[in-house]
Amino acid sequence: MTRSVSYLALDLGAESGRAIIGEFDGEQLRLEEAHRFSNVSVCLPDGLHWDTLRLWTDIKQGICLAARKAQGRLLSVGLDTWGVDFGLLDRDGALIFNPYHYRDGRTDGMLDEAYRRMPRQEIFEHTGIQFLALNSLYQLLSMVVRRSPALDVAQTLLFTPDLFNYWLAGCKVSEFSIATTSQCYDPRRDDWARPMLEKLGIPTHIFAKVVPSGTLLGPLASFVAEEVGVSDLSVVAPACHDTGSAVAGVPATGPGFGWVSSGTWSIAGAEISQPIVNAQSLANNFTNEGGVGHTIRFCRNIMGLWLVQECRRTWARQGEELSYPKLTAMAAEAKPLRSVVDPDCVDFLKPGDMPSRIRVYCRRTGQPVPETKGEIVRCALEGCALKYRWVLERAEEMLGQRLEPIHLVGGGTQNQVLSQFAADALGRQVVTGPVEATALGNIIAQAIAMGQVESLAEGREIIRNSFPLQTFEPSGQPRWDEAYGKLVELMESA
Repeated sequence: MTRSVSYLALDLGAESGRAIIGEFDGEQLRLEEAHRFSNVSVCLPDGLHWDTLRLWTDIKQGICLAARKAQGRLLSVGLDTWGVDFGLLDRDGALIFNPYHYRDGRTDGMLDEAYRRMPRQEIFEHTGIQFLALNSLYQLLSMVVRRSPALDVAQTLLFTPDLFNYWLAGCKVSEFSIATTSQCYDPRRDDWARPMLEKLGIPTHIFAKVVPSGTLLGPLASFVAEEVGVSDLSVVAPACHDTGSAVAGVPATGPGFGWVSSGTWSIAGAEISQPIVNAQSLANNFTNEGGVGHTIRFCRNIMGLWLVQECRRTWARQGEELSYPKLTAMAAEAKPLRSVVDPDCVDFLKPGDMPSRIRVYCRRTGQPVPETKGEIVRCALEGCALKYRWVLERAEEMLGQRLEPIHLVGGGTQNQVLSQFAADALGRQVVTGPVEATALGNIIAQAIAMGQVESLAEGREIIRNSFPLQTFEPSGQPRWDEAYGKLVELMESA
């Protein structure tokens, strides 16, 4: 019998982080959570930041607890996080400032400033990335415009997972999937978009060498190993962007599938071999981001469950703590498709009173105003499902093929109401699961790097054989088609 080995996935999301052990017996994977911790933003006089050093403490605690549970079978650790945010290091490798949060207001107006310096079409030609004010490119441009002294002393830029990997293994490198999300990378040239960066006034010497997803970075740094009490542990850079790992964890049986990664952000699209950078992908604001096996995630971001999460936080501040299952049950009982919201409307981007913003949006667009908590949450969930349809239909138009099946993965799959809404809005079968696709994709990339699994296709087969999937069939199509028409109308009039 093959001796079981274990891998540790450190998966950091916008709300929380987890240390998840993947035990592999040569045929199936079994997951066990070793540590869970919150991830909260910190507001300081200069803006909104991540509590990076607290996250680093939890990362080390996760390794320590996982090593104890794995009882000597832990081979490697891999880390994935959200995209676009970064830290800057000085010449001694010290962090210059606490990394900013992508929802910080310093990027307000930076899209227009970028277009003043370089046409929008030209930026897209260099990067093939969706235009979002939170992208690394506009965070850096805001520092240029404000003449930030940090740029004068910075020697190295490391995106969030790259920064933690530097502390874990001592390597100042940028992993492919996280680099490509920044809108600073040229996926067709496989290099940083240096001509564009120079034209925007952004120093190019700070960008690190890019390494493929699944790169073995080396052993755990000695000072970390001593602190956590672990030896002989390798550090692997999986797809360090969490969506890159989530797509690697899609239990697909072959090419041509569509996918939706559902969480704080939802991201929908297809997995392709070469980037698509043309007038149509620019018009549809699609993005070409990297993945395991040098694949491309041809996709578009959707605001996702952020709307529901921020509603819940607002109600908690008002003194009413409501669980997500409770909110979902309330939504299920509310009247369907009364009002349609575009979850990607700029009104919903920043933290704040989300219930009021949803009401104002509906009032402004001449629709019934949701009043109860169930009506508000249902409106948000239906808007997400309808936007899935819009994104996937645009992807199919550009690829010239039908994407089938549609896989829905990630934490959002625990919300079965949203999963049914997705099937209803799309008018086709939706396969959901696994919930822990991000951790599984992370672990599969590690297993490939460590020589235990031969390919991404084999890894996906292992996932299919290890975890149950659920299928949702569409219903109520005429009403959903009518609501979809309303969404398109709202998008066109925005």
